[in-house]
Amino acid sequence: MSEQQTGRLYGVGLGPGDPALMTVRAVEIIAEADVVAYHSARHGRSIARSIAAKHIRADHVEEQLVYPVTTETTDHPGGYRGAMEEFYAEAAARLAAHLDAGRTVAVLAEGDPLFYGSYMHMHKRLADRYPTEVIPGVTSVSAAAARLGTPLVEGEEVLTILPGTLPEEELTARLAATDAAVVMKLGRTFPAVRRAFETSGRLPEARYVERATMAGERVGELAEVDPGSVPYFAVAVLPSRIGAPRPERAPEGGEVTVVGTGPAGPLWLTPETRGALAAADDLVGYTTYLDRVPVRPGQVRHGSDNKVESERAEFALDLARRGRRVAVVSGGDPGVFAMATAVLEVASQDAYAQVPVRVLPGVTAANAAAARAGAPLGHDYATISLSDRLKPWEVIAERLRAAATADLVLALYNPGSRSRTWQVGKARALLLEHRSPDTPVVLGRDVGGPAEHVRTVRLGDLDPAEVDMRTILLVGSSQTRWVRRGGGQQIVWTPRRYPEV
Repeated sequence: MSEQQTGRLYGVGLGPGDPALMTVRAVEIIAEADVVAYHSARHGRSIARSIAAKHIRADHVEEQLVYPVTTETTDHPGGYRGAMEEFYAEAAARLAAHLDAGRTVAVLAEGDPLFYGSYMHMHKRLADRYPTEVIPGVTSVSAAAARLGTPLVEGEEVLTILPGTLPEEELTARLAATDAAVVMKLGRTFPAVRRAFETSGRLPEARYVERATMAGERVGELAEVDPGSVPYFAVAVLPSRIGAPRPERAPEGGEVTVVGTGPAGPLWLTPETRGALAAADDLVGYTTYLDRVPVRPGQVRHGSDNKVESERAEFALDLARRGRRVAVVSGGDPGVFAMATAVLEVASQDAYAQVPVRVLPGVTAANAAAARAGAPLGHDYATISLSDRLKPWEVIAERLRAAATADLVLALYNPGSRSRTWQVGKARALLLEHRSPDTPVVLGRDVGGPAEHVRTVRLGDLDPAEVDMRTILLVGSSQTRWVRRGGGQQIVWTPRRYPEV
């Protein structure tokens, strides 16, 4: 059937509830339509129709699309999803009949038609068959921010919009990681949503907006809302942090969180780490690692040289003792040759015994390089630093021999620097006493960074001149495999099954 012979489908956004917030275009389309369709529950009341009521004429054909279920409890053989799929198919068929007859159909939608709206289910089933136009509307998110009278997001902040129906743990992770957020679809989900805000540490910032711009509107602090009073048409809001007053804390309210940023940039951060970095009053760390963390208004950054770990730890604990929330920023995982040890060592002193200290894990260089190469750490392995700045080379050599004799894969950190140029050669010679020259060695340099370079060489061909402080070495065991797959991809892996002796 040609476009001229069919009617036209409109998805009409009505805004958040106040009829005065309907767009001029929405009013025009309703006036032009032959058929006005809207969704409702089985009780028959439709919020969408009530918003547009004064624009619906007696000669409009009304199609009321009644949901068969509003919760996931149903005796439909296909369950809740099956019942809804059947309903959407039948509703689309009803609208298609009008369109085939040449009638213009306006499907009313609260908020915006393609934002968590019911209209989208009609759109997906009909828009490829009939000429279609979507009329955007003001969302409940915008309405809630307007009613709160506070910026939702500013500058480089990230806004995350979440359905309250997500699992509680997923909500917690996303709330911890984002700058600003809106959680939709509250109602029966509210207790879990509130717990997610509390667990993520964001409850003191959270606001509550119910029925924005509608009769019965309510605004308040999320922490003070009675769970039994929350309707579906309510949202929880984390507004912009920029310019928001940071809470005054007593000295006992300070804390130190040691975080790992992974081997490179933001892709390697965990949600928990993102949250800790965003919530901190002060960031303390080696300047190179601090540069990986976005600048946030109101935070104080304390950069320092890489060789003052104890002093940096003491400085962070002193800040926390004065009531500051401090994030000590480390590369990789803070507990692997990094800042967690330095902080905990100082924190063990009597002067800092009452300062809370947390350590949050990060992706360490060995795991990052291993993932790029394949799975060389798939079986038992040992992690050794080749730096003799904090322990004598004799200790390092003894541990290398022990690990090599035990046929362990080796992850060698801190293999070389401008002032340490001989350790890799010594380690290679020692390992060749126990390993075949054909043993694969993964060289991972700047993994995750702009200069990333990961390649595999034979142990016998390992050139110490190609290794620097930004490189990690993964030395295979006697069982480690090194092959090329179709297309030339080179992979390295260590089988989990060890041959019987």
